[in-house]
Amino acid sequence: MSRLRRVPNDALHAQAWANGAGTTTVIASGPDEPWQWRLSIADITQACEFSAFPETRRHFVALDAPVQLRFGDQRELSLLRLQVTHFDGADAPHATLPKGATRAFNVMLRGEAQGELIARPLNGSMWLPSREGWRWFLHMLSGRAEMEAGNERLEIDTGANLWIDTRPGERVRIEGGGELVLVHLAAMHS
Repeated sequence: MSRLRRVPNDALHAQAWANGAGTTTVIASGPDEPWQWRLSIADITQACEFSAFPETRRHFVALDAPVQLRFGDQRELSLLRLQVTHFDGADAPHATLPKGATRAFNVMLRGEAQGELIARPLNGSMWLPSREGWRWFLHMLSGRAEMEAGNERLEIDTGANLWIDTRPGERVRIEGGGELVLVHLAAMHS
């Protein structure tokens, strides 16, 4: 089985938010219905209320422009582009867009599911460590990169989505330039 697996772009389709205020492209979810984890990219084109997801932990990062989130308890978060935050999915915030529309990458976790969201520049080489029972997901936000896992190599460009499965003790090399979103996810079957 290949350790570097692309998610085909033609497999991705936008769907309306549960509250009708925007659209989301679900990239992957699993292991079954109801899902325990979900990766998606939301298009946020106007000030709006997020959909509530009770019993869900959300990890969120704005990809194109800053976002301000105001929660029901009047707590406010002003997030810069590529600044990651997390919050309870039941506490659906109101979002405002101080510098215009943006997309946002979301990782949603339920029950025992575990994951981490990272957004960062890529300038040269970086290495992803392996962790027993975990896997990586990469979204190439901008630029180009070459991936290497074991004896596999794969070149990716802007917009590519990729699952990275490692063996214990194996590291994955990413070489290139641009920006990427990484998700480290407990390896539940997708």
